[in-house]
Amino acid sequence: MIEFNYELDFKLVDESLYSEWIERVIEENEFTLGELNYIFCDDAYLLKLNVEFLEHDTLTDIISFDYTMGKLVGGDIFISLERVKENAEKFSHSFEEELKRVMIHGVMHYMGYKDKTEEEKKTMRSVEDNALSLFK
Repeated sequence: MIEFNYELDFKLVDESLYSEWIERVIEENEFTLGELNYIFCDDAYLLKLNVEFLEHDTLTDIISFDYTMGKLVGGDIFISLERVKENAEKFSHSFEEELKRVMIHGVMHYMGYKDKTEEEKKTMRSVEDNALSLFK
């Protein structure tokens, strides 16, 4: 089950479209959807979590708490829409494309993909691109 939560004045246009897409990506990677929560927020909200739980006093676009057990994908994904907007402009993407990339990025981590090294970043970008191609 996928839940969408909003801590600011924003709402996905068609939540079911996003849910179906995320579940399709999970299934194509031979995982099963458990409980997945998206929380859309602003920089201040995410910064507070970053300081409190990760001891990082920096802005970020996403923080995810992974509850995946084996092949059952689950977790809480917090997304700063301010960071998404800024990154979309920085990388010359639409806001919607950048938002989808960030949304699926958290899920990819839950399925074991990393992005610490250059090689891992390249692989992560590739699986994100593949996932984005599945959005209908």
